[in-house]
Amino acid sequence: MTDTTLREMRWWDIEAVLALEYELFPEDAWSPGMFWSELAHARGPAATRRYVVAEADDGRIVGYAGLAAAGGLGDVQTIAAARDRWGTGLGSRLLTDLLQHATAFECEEVLLEVRVDNPRAQKLYERFGFEPIGFRRGYYQPGNVDALVMRLSMHDERGVPRQGTEING
Repeated sequence: MTDTTLREMRWWDIEAVLALEYELFPEDAWSPGMFWSELAHARGPAATRRYVVAEADDGRIVGYAGLAAAGGLGDVQTIAAARDRWGTGLGSRLLTDLLQHATAFECEEVLLEVRVDNPRAQKLYERFGFEPIGFRRGYYQPGNVDALVMRLSMHDERGVPRQGTEING
């Protein structure tokens, strides 16, 4: 297994990210336009997004993740790791990066939706302290699969801000 480097996603990564997206999420994959739109908000001093790719030593994109932030609220937009990287800790590395940027964006809390039929991802989020807060019925289309909504407070029980490296990942 080669090592991976996390780096900011750029426009030239979209084709490789889409290939992974279609492989992992064939029924509800994002369109190229969705990634282009998100990346348009990820650069410059007014950036409200963080998109990162995991690049293997051989140059292959083996994972990616994205966060949107506004008004003190972060939202994990997407997170994915190639099947041959499952169980290697790559998902934790990607999520840690997003949460570090949520801190930089001064988010008070971070939300996400995860398919109810994806216990692997749910367990990852629970390890980081995300708690279920509700459901979105039929959220994932066209399969009509429900989403579990989860939330993470960016402050500990004493009100002290969490640091990205102190998340229980």
